[in-house]
Amino acid sequence: MNLVKSWILRYQLASMLILVALLAVVLPLSLDIFRLNLVGKYLSYAFVAIGLVMVWGYGGVLSLGQGVFFGLGGYAMAMFLKLEASDPETTKIQSTPGIPDFMDWNQITELPNFWVPFKSLPFSLAAVIVVPTLLAWIVSYAMFKRRVGGVYFAIITQAVALIVTVLIIGQQGYTGGVNGMTDLKTILGWDTRTDSAKYILYYVCVGLLVGAMLLCRWIQTSKFGTLLLAMRDKEDRVRFSGYDVSNFKVFTFCLAAALSGIGGALFTLQVGFMSPSFVGIVPSIEMVIYAAVGGRMSLVGAVYGTLLVNAGKTYFSESFPDLWLFLMAGLFIGVTMAFPMGLAGVWEEHVVPRWKNRRGGASRKAAMAATTAREPDAPAKPPAPIAPAPTLPDGVRSQGV
Repeated sequence: MNLVKSWILRYQLASMLILVALLAVVLPLSLDIFRLNLVGKYLSYAFVAIGLVMVWGYGGVLSLGQGVFFGLGGYAMAMFLKLEASDPETTKIQSTPGIPDFMDWNQITELPNFWVPFKSLPFSLAAVIVVPTLLAWIVSYAMFKRRVGGVYFAIITQAVALIVTVLIIGQQGYTGGVNGMTDLKTILGWDTRTDSAKYILYYVCVGLLVGAMLLCRWIQTSKFGTLLLAMRDKEDRVRFSGYDVSNFKVFTFCLAAALSGIGGALFTLQVGFMSPSFVGIVPSIEMVIYAAVGGRMSLVGAVYGTLLVNAGKTYFSESFPDLWLFLMAGLFIGVTMAFPMGLAGVWEEHVVPRWKNRRGGASRKAAMAATTAREPDAPAKPPAPIAPAPTLPDGVRSQGV
């Protein structure tokens, strides 16, 4: 028991345990399946947010193109699901049965070669992580080895997001174009649209998210995490100490890309489609807002920020369809101006100190009451006698010192 307690205190997992209880117990018991499926979709965005905590909060590198990696992971999973939904029996009314419908609409008569490996589920699951990580390695290695960082790196990642979006939309016959890949219903014959499947996918998302948070927390508490903080604050000192700063940045950026790809795959499974609207500049900036609202230094705060922003987006769009964009903008501006360190900063700077002060005051009062309390039969101690002043012999006068 003491070992478990010390492990929780060492890695500061108390707040994570509360989050797990909320996601795994409270929300499934209090929400219907439609709302719970929405929460599952929000949690798929949380993978991007915790990746941003690592690369932005700890690494000091702001990326405005994380939607690219989210979309690549989602498209890798969508390609497998689309091929499964495009069997010859289902597509027999097409001019070319056995290929996705959007290819048939664009007069493509056979499955492209790069689509063929995605008939395998293991290959598709590997591509969910490998493809975003590979692109992240190419971009980050080219930039960080040349010491390109700061606002320049943020602009470059924005440009990458724009390029990938234009590429996906332009290659309509191979990617589905602006409509994306839709009508994704089954995985290995298992219908993902049923209520039981939605519950299972939700818990899979929660489990993978908790695993990703534990991995990131372990990195933060290791020597690598200390070096990330040092690089963020004093990069030159770390470089002069003999460390290759660029390699650390490349690894962290690739880690964030891999997490984003996993989130994109889970989004595709739970929602049933993937489109370029989740790849471009606007969704990438929204993903940065998730981390900023929750706290870019807190993994748990990033998850709460993702849930809060998306829940507000859903509520405002349902209740105020004409004003919801303005209300969301006001929420973003107000939170970031009033709480620069996000929800986690409010918790650490205001809630925790007050709670400690109250707890300390209660313990001090209890200690004072214990010291002043006295047994009723205990007699009071008499005062100590005063010793008489010494007498001097006759003729001797006392001299002051």
